[in-house]
Amino acid sequence: MIRSELIQKIADENPHLTQRHVERIVNTVFEEVISALSRGDRVELRGFGAFSVKERDARVGRNPRTGEAVEVEEKRVPFFKTGKLLRDRLNGYDTGPDDDE
Repeated sequence: MIRSELIQKIADENPHLTQRHVERIVNTVFEEVISALSRGDRVELRGFGAFSVKERDARVGRNPRTGEAVEVEEKRVPFFKTGKLLRDRLNGYDTGPDDDE
């Protein structure tokens, strides 16, 4: 699913909101996640997962084309850890709210 499909799905399920409002909401959520990560904060969405930032040390890498040694600087990279609900759903364990039926 891409951003525009997400916006369309939310707009379809919430007819009291215009597509422009839904787009602003979705963009605001993404911007807040990006802002939090850039500050080094962790973002947790219960049942879905948690976004965090990992530090990668400087190292000596290899150019895959030439095999030449290359210095790779230290960097910060985004990291996502899935939540239990998402992991269970992906593995066919339906743990949703409809389990009682």
